[in-house]
Amino acid sequence: MEPPPRSWVLGPISMGSSRCAAAPEPMETWQGDQAVGEALQSGPKAAGKRLVLLHGWGADADDLLELGRLLCGERRQLLALRAPQAHPGGFGRQWYDLQNPNWPDLPQARLALRARLEALGRSLPLEDTVLLGFSQGAAMALDVGSDLALEGIVGCSGYPHPGWQAKPAMAKVLLTHGKNDPVVPYAASEELLRRLQAQQASVELLSSQGQHGIDPELLPAMGRFIDPGQS
Repeated sequence: MEPPPRSWVLGPISMGSSRCAAAPEPMETWQGDQAVGEALQSGPKAAGKRLVLLHGWGADADDLLELGRLLCGERRQLLALRAPQAHPGGFGRQWYDLQNPNWPDLPQARLALRARLEALGRSLPLEDTVLLGFSQGAAMALDVGSDLALEGIVGCSGYPHPGWQAKPAMAKVLLTHGKNDPVVPYAASEELLRRLQAQQASVELLSSQGQHGIDPELLPAMGRFIDPGQS
């Protein structure tokens, strides 16, 4: 079985030429607080802002790093966390077992991710950190991030965990989703939007005609959400 393509590359829209034309930037294993766990870092270490990336089900820590570089350039440190569990398909990782009915691993997954993010806050305040997740990573970002003093949360092709409710004072949120997503229905982000608006959270939903991925046409708006001062 072949590993899946990069999650953020959407179907027939070609990003290949721009991705191949530029040499990859240095990527290092995280060498900070060991409580952060397995992670990859990229970008300027001296930057006073950070973007933390949570990959989707069956992907791995490197899956969203190129997306992060496109969104942030040299303005932020990039840190991609690796999910703790091996994926049952034989490649990639998972935050919890989606195939196990009722997701019994989810409570521990929440606690573990919160501890990792709080450990990151010891090297750079969470108020200067945007958390971006895709699919299962988006569900984790919104669930755990809603209780943390983050700068912002980006949830791409995500869904609400059972019983999850937005918090009145949570960070600003940007949702993205393809209307033709056959994996996580677009209605899942509409439900996230409804729950966030019910708590008067600062939230916006960006849609595309794409499938299960992050449409390149949404990247400029995502970049402005993460760093409002960029052109």
